Amino acid sequence: MLLLSLRRGRLGLKRWMRRSTWLQIGALVGVWLLAEWLMRHLGLPVPGGIVGLFVLLLAFALHWLSPRSFAQGAQWLLAEMLLFFVPAAMILLDNRQMFGWLGIKLLLVVVGGTVLVMAATALTVEWLFRRSQRHEH
Repeated sequence: MLLLSLRRGRLGLKRWMRRSTWLQIGALVGVWLLAEWLMRHLGLPVPGGIVGLFVLLLAFALHWLSPRSFAQGAQWLLAEMLLFFVPAAMILLDNRQMFGWLGIKLLLVVVGGTVLVMAATALTVEWLFRRSQRHEH
């Protein structure tokens, strides 16, 4: 009876999680904060966001969580990502030297870093997709 009650509660939580964008965002932020706290507590020089990402990937791989449970929250965060760049754009107006050689060098580093991150992400997604296709057959 207890097992049945726990299973119903878990299914209800999954359903509630899939319907609530704010709960999904809160869960994502919670995973990040927990990973950040853990890294600071252990004194390791790894960003909490990276550790949180690997924790989520592990939970997805072990089927503890479903990516569908975070789809709306992640989609909202990606749609509003431009808001995170507004303060950086305002700093450019105060620092005119960014429009000279220093700015060109920084631009090259940022563009190069972005390309590398996008390439690494694409390769990882492609590898995981092919791996999942192999396990289905």
